[in-house]
Amino acid sequence: MFHLIFGLPCLYVIARVLWPLPWPFALKACVAVLLLVASQYHLWSRLSSGSVFSPEFPRALVILFNWAFGAIFLLAAMQLALDVVTLVSKLVPGGGWPLPATWRYAEAALAMLLSGVAVQQAVRVPPLKDVTVEIENLPVGFDGYTLLQLTDLHISRLFTASWTREVVARSNALGVDLIVVTGDLIDGSLATRRADVEPLRDLRAPDGVWLIPGNHEYFFEYTAWMRHYAELGMAVLANRHTVLRRGDDALVLAGVTDLSASHSGQPAHDLDAALADAPVGAPIVLLDHQPRDAARAASKGVALQLSGHTHGGMIVGLDRLVARANGGFVSGAYAVGGMTLYVNNGTALWPGFALRLGPPSELTRITLRARVRPRTN
Repeated sequence: MFHLIFGLPCLYVIARVLWPLPWPFALKACVAVLLLVASQYHLWSRLSSGSVFSPEFPRALVILFNWAFGAIFLLAAMQLALDVVTLVSKLVPGGGWPLPATWRYAEAALAMLLSGVAVQQAVRVPPLKDVTVEIENLPVGFDGYTLLQLTDLHISRLFTASWTREVVARSNALGVDLIVVTGDLIDGSLATRRADVEPLRDLRAPDGVWLIPGNHEYFFEYTAWMRHYAELGMAVLANRHTVLRRGDDALVLAGVTDLSASHSGQPAHDLDAALADAPVGAPIVLLDHQPRDAARAASKGVALQLSGHTHGGMIVGLDRLVARANGGFVSGAYAVGGMTLYVNNGTALWPGFALRLGPPSELTRITLRARVRPRTN
């Protein structure tokens, strides 16, 4: 389905950008074939691994496919905008201005340049982002508590062992109290990704490394991956919680399975089970891969929900569509009832659409602070 949908922008580019150019027919036909091949990236991914979500090509080829695919996508958007302007101009007396070939060359060059920037921004090791979250009734022992949120690592042929190793090194260097991973760690089977995830074994934090599954875990041997994560020293919070303590002070860390879990025959997303028997009065930090169920979490007394899944919308403009598919949430902090929802842009993103123009990837260090109530006279 992906390759059919993404084939449409390619056909539009061929018809509206390539074919009007004053080139020989044979040259235009060759370029059209190359564009069609690039636009079918997701089909080649499926043929390479059996899954559209796990392209099993050399990393350089995955990068090249994303660049070419991104250039087609951006060029189609630019040409559509130009066509709309041209159409509107025909309604103006004396309008209907012809589009010279130089414009098509210019927009093609710009699309290729922007796509190159977008891929570079997508594949880099992300920079640090500091976020402070105020929590009402946060115990003194947890005032200033730091946690690192990793999410949507999508370890794959694009995000390989060397990339993972650098993320782990930067994470450990921050010296946070706790590390959480909010799903979508991998794209691929355990057999193909074992070496690439191995550096995660070295993640260290005093209160441990805790994770939840994202929707991509259910595409690839869910049970085997959950077992392997535990073997790597990461504790899985699947519809359960743990209690962190500083002396007599307590903080609840809860996690749920993904909203799509039941479609794969796995335990369904169950917030009630995750919070069952949690200490009364202790603030709750919830890990939930997708943000769209945030209102329900707020109604259950959760103080902070950490999510990912959206990749921040990836491209300015496209982020509005991503928000609509995720309950209006796409990037950053939101106040939902009395709860703070933080939607992380992602440590990485799906290698099937490795483009970022605007919303950057992030290593997210979150500092918890007690909310000070304003004085009333």
